[in-house]
Amino acid sequence: MTEGSNATTTGVPRIGLPARAVRLRRARGEPRLAAVAAAFTLAQLVLVRPGLGLGWDETVYVGQVSGHVPAAYFSAPRSRGISLLVAPIASWSDSTFLLRVYLAVLSGLALYLTLRVWRGHLGPGVLALAGALFASLWVTLFYGSEAMPNYWVAIGALACVGGFLRARANARDRAAWWGLFAGAALMALMRPMDAVYVVLPLLALSVRRPRLLTVLAAGLVAGAGEWVIEAYTSYGGLARRLSAASAIQGGLGWHLAVVDQLHSLGGRTLCRPCTGAAPNPAVTLWWFALPLLAVLGAVVAVRARRALPVLLPLACAVTAAVPYLFLIGYAAPRFLLPAYALLALPVAHGLVHLVTAPIGRMARTVALSLVVLGVAGHLAVQYVILEHTVHSSAASRAEWARTAAALRTLGVRRPCLLSGYDAVPIAFYTGCGSAQTKGHDASTTVAELKRAAHRTSFAVLAPPKGHPPAYARTWTAERAGGLRAYLAPGPRQGGGAP
Repeated sequence: MTEGSNATTTGVPRIGLPARAVRLRRARGEPRLAAVAAAFTLAQLVLVRPGLGLGWDETVYVGQVSGHVPAAYFSAPRSRGISLLVAPIASWSDSTFLLRVYLAVLSGLALYLTLRVWRGHLGPGVLALAGALFASLWVTLFYGSEAMPNYWVAIGALACVGGFLRARANARDRAAWWGLFAGAALMALMRPMDAVYVVLPLLALSVRRPRLLTVLAAGLVAGAGEWVIEAYTSYGGLARRLSAASAIQGGLGWHLAVVDQLHSLGGRTLCRPCTGAAPNPAVTLWWFALPLLAVLGAVVAVRARRALPVLLPLACAVTAAVPYLFLIGYAAPRFLLPAYALLALPVAHGLVHLVTAPIGRMARTVALSLVVLGVAGHLAVQYVILEHTVHSSAASRAEWARTAAALRTLGVRRPCLLSGYDAVPIAFYTGCGSAQTKGHDASTTVAELKRAAHRTSFAVLAPPKGHPPAYARTWTAERAGGLRAYLAPGPRQGGGAP
């Protein structure tokens, strides 16, 4: 079986090759994979920097397990996988620095372990290049140390597809079965619907292989079980949770979001609505080259008669990308991280072929020069976008921190409650709870907020030119950072009139 664990990276079967030689060959590739993972962790710590404050969604996920702030409303699309991942730090420490370091190290270790799953199917050079291509994307570097689920879906996808291939080739490979199960469970724990789209090609190949189908399904059930149970305990059932999740995402259906995703490549972490000019073509060139290079890698693999290890991740990348390119009406670059991780494998396979194919010394030199120049230019572009994204994200998060400090000066201190404009992240920074009467985070009513205003320190936030809700228009208005804070006449501590 040329696509199994007994195949070399060039497609020549290794039948009869001593097991010791196979182990030695794999061991020689370990330092390359470790170096890629270590560089990925170091780049996060140096370029993204651990002091970067928490973003909006991060405050929701971290707040679920934090002992320092009340948990924010947990809307229907969210899953608690990332909250469990950060719990070892967030449950006892409110240090963002420590949390970022923890996630950077963990994401690098996960990348290394996941690449190792593929050693029996792709050579160490291809794997190291694939890992480097994925890890060097600005979106991967930015979200590797963020308390967000998308990077971990990508890691789960790589582990699941790699484990599937190994288990299919060798049913006695126990590590492969565990990799298949763990990868599927990790994806479903982080984002259940993403997991379903990723494994569609695997399910198709498992129809006549009951054991593969059983283990794959068991992984999905294990990961998504909590999300399904919570649907019945907190959202009125699975159908209602799915409907609410669809509504929050603008209604799942035919939406051509390709252009929106293209616009987000310039460093916009959320493109909703996605207006304005498209980024410079130099910024988006890699995005158009990605599918072409992936197809090249697939063609090379087919001609070498070992197509499955390259075609399968390509197929899973396509199904993973479909909902975010064609089914939702907005874009965020992190949504495509699983697709990028899977596409990195056929892309690396194609690039390695370009510089190693027997095409003559002069042609190979030209090909190598073009690949090196292309990769260097790609890295430069990714660094510029990453720096811009980090700077803009740090500015908005620092503004939330300034508003929180101003609110504390005004006497809004724990126990306290915030509502209104940007209330969710600002409440986290202030140490307050948050509640909204409308929007995606609607969790209460006006009557309940009025009652809360008499029991706790409560403020409603509004932009400078905005207006507070009717129930807060007679409250004392104060400047809090760049916002207006309408302070309830109930209990407050410290500054401000009681």
